This record gives sequence, structure tokens and C-alpha cells, in this order.
Amino acid sequence: MNPTSAVSQLPVIDVSALVAATPERAAAADQIGAACREHGFFYVSHHGVDAALIARLELLSHRFFDLPEATKMQWRMALGGRAWRGYFPLGGELTSGRPDWKEGLYLGTELPPEHPRVRARMPVHGANLFPQAPGLEQFRATILDYIDAVSRLGHRLMEGIALSLGLPAGFFSDRYTADPLILFRIFNYPTQAVPQGVDAPWGVGEHTDYGLLTILHQDTVGGLAVHTPGGWIEAPPVPGTFVCNIGDMLDRMTGGLYKSTPHRVIRNTSGRDRLSFPLFFDPDFEARVQRIEGLAGASAEDDSAERWDRANVHAFNGRYGDYLLAKVSKVFPQLRDEVL
Repeated sequence: MNPTSAVSQLPVIDVSALVAATPERAAAADQIGAACREHGFFYVSHHGVDAALIARLELLSHRFFDLPEATKMQWRMALGGRAWRGYFPLGGELTSGRPDWKEGLYLGTELPPEHPRVRARMPVHGANLFPQAPGLEQFRATILDYIDAVSRLGHRLMEGIALSLGLPAGFFSDRYTADPLILFRIFNYPTQAVPQGVDAPWGVGEHTDYGLLTILHQDTVGGLAVHTPGGWIEAPPVPGTFVCNIGDMLDRMTGGLYKSTPHRVIRNTSGRDRLSFPLFFDPDFEARVQRIEGLAGASAEDDSAERWDRANVHAFNGRYGDYLLAKVSKVFPQLRDEVL
């Protein structure tokens, strides 16, 4: 795939009116709603996130992943404890029980030790493990600035999703995302071959995301593929955009009207390492996820026979955190005792 000439089959939506909260945001919301019903994926342009910030994050991320593995392991996830933060090496993360051919850094909202949720030892809450090495002096500040900027965008996009459902703009923030669970990943997909004896056929295997909304920046290499009703299609890099997709909890809330869509990443053979930056904008850990009543076209039928994992998301009834922990404990089974 040549990312400079590839054309996306997914819609590219100008969200400047949503970002600015102008009356014209209704049109953008309608486009988002159509994309959620048809694909579960869409691009957003004119999103207001500083291009210089994104470029700085890419540069510093390349510097980090260029470090020797022994150096990167100084910030390994085993040291992150219940906060579920830190570095994992190539093949260290599983999808459906099989290793993905990528390495990465797990991050999230930075919380101090005295925060009530940290003191209560709530899983996936706490401090980040920020790599510190020559050339990475600005990595911590850049990561935190990026999380803040993209999280603000997440709030605006969720307002658009609410409007697309005929709900008040503040529907999700009032019930689920006043204090969203923000999980952020920096992934590197190396162009090197998979060693013999390692069963890693994909960059990331087929999966759906867990929460409400994923906001992804991908570099120019490409590799993301989406399983739409019409089959697998590519989601190539489009300059100046983020790729967004809805997760299992929005599927659950909308009774299947907006479906979480399976996607995967092909193994990188481009000759250049590939970076991607997914930010997961999810319900508060303690939020109890409920179906939105009265949505036309919603069915909440058991669609497990059609899902990649044969799971029935509409049967879930509980805290979002419980759903999340059941999933992440399978991603790093060697660390599951830290969060369960």
C-alpha cells in the first residue's frame, strides 16, 4: 500500500464546528452518526490538535524506540503495578491469545500518589513510567500535552455522537465521561522480520475496542484495516486527520445501532518502522453502563454469532471497570494479578 496515493473508503468529517461549539455542529454530528451506523469508523479533520505537538511526539517516540531493549526495559510494565503503565517488548502483548508484532508504551491520565483512587489501589489509575534518557528531556511534557489535547477533542466528539442520536450534547458527560478513563498507547511496529518460532502473524490481530471512542493518530506508513459489512478495507493515513472508531460500550449503550467494528493491523514490511498513537476515551471506571432507551433502530439483540470473539456485549450489566479488567487481563496474562 502506498499511503501517499491511497484513498480512504471511510468518511473524512470536518469537525471544526464541533470543536468550536457553533450552531453548524449539527451537520458534523449527522455525518458522524451516518459513519457510526455504516462503518463504526471515520476520520476527523480540522480537529484543533496542534500539528507541531504531534510531530514532536513522533520524533521523541522514534528516539525512545531506537534505544536498546535493555534500556527500554527499565520502564517495563511489571514496574507499573496496578496503574498498568510502562513498556512492553516485541511480542509482549497478546490479541486473542497470540502475540502482536509490535512494542509499546502504556500511558494514561497522570495521577499523584495522594489521589483518592490511587490510595484506594483502583486498577489502571496512577502514575506513568516516563522514559528518561538523553534526547528525551521533553518526552514527559509532550506526552501529557498530547493526552490533554486529544482528550479535549474526545469530549467534543462525544457531544457530536450524542447529538447524532438525538440526545442533548451533554448526555455522555453527564452520565459517563465527566471524568473519563483515558488510556493512551504509543506503539511501534518494526519493519524487521518475525523470528522463527514466534507465532505473530499480525501487527495486531482482529479485535474491537472496549470503551466508547478511540482516537488514533497514525504515521505515514499505514497498515490499519477495518472489517466493514462489505468486507475488509484499508484505513490509510490521511494527512491532518485522526481515525476514530467506536467501542463495545457504545455498541452496548446504543443497542447495536452503533456497532463496534473489528479491525487489525497488518505486519509491517514497508522498510520503515511504523508508529501509531491510539487514545481510548472511555467511561469512568466506576460508571455503570446502561442501554439508552428509545433509540429508533436499536435492537440489543444477541449478535455474538457474528462477532469476532463470540461475545454478547448487550448482556453486560455492571461497572465499565469490570468489563475493562476482564479484557486487559488477557492481553498481559503474566501481569493479570496486578489488576484483578
